[in-house]
Amino acid sequence: MKRLMKIFLNKRAITPVLSNLLLTVVAVAAMSIATTATYVITTNLRETMGERVIIEDVWFNPEGYISVYIRNIGKVNIHVSAVYVNHTRYSFTSPFNLEINEHGWLNISLSWDSTSLYYIDIVTSRGTHVGGYYKAP
Repeated sequence: MKRLMKIFLNKRAITPVLSNLLLTVVAVAAMSIATTATYVITTNLRETMGERVIIEDVWFNPEGYISVYIRNIGKVNIHVSAVYVNHTRYSFTSPFNLEINEHGWLNISLSWDSTSLYYIDIVTSRGTHVGGYYKAP
C-alpha cells in the first residue's frame, strides 16, 4: 500500500504526459481546420472552373432593348448577376438562370443608336465574365 501511494504522489511523470497529450490535441485541431479550409477552397475553385458561358447571338431590337442569346456549356448552373454595356451597368430581365446545357435570351433595357459599337459584358454570380464588341445595324 505504501508503495502504491508513493507512485501516485510522485508528480515527475505527469507533466510530460500532459504536455504530449496537449500537443497531440493541438495538432489534430490544426489539421482538421486545414482540411476543412482546403475542402471549401477546392469546391469553390472547381465550380468556378466548371462555369462556361458563351454569347451566341445579339439582336438590337427597335423597341429599345438589346437581346443577347446565351448558352451554358459548363458543368454547373449559372446565375447572371450583372450586365454591362460600354462599362455601364444596365438592368436586364432578372432573375436569369441557366441550367447545364440550357440556353436563352437575356433582354437588356437600353435605347441604342444605329451604327454604334457596343461592348456587352455579362457577369455571373461566381465572377465569370463573357463579352464582346457588337455593332448596331
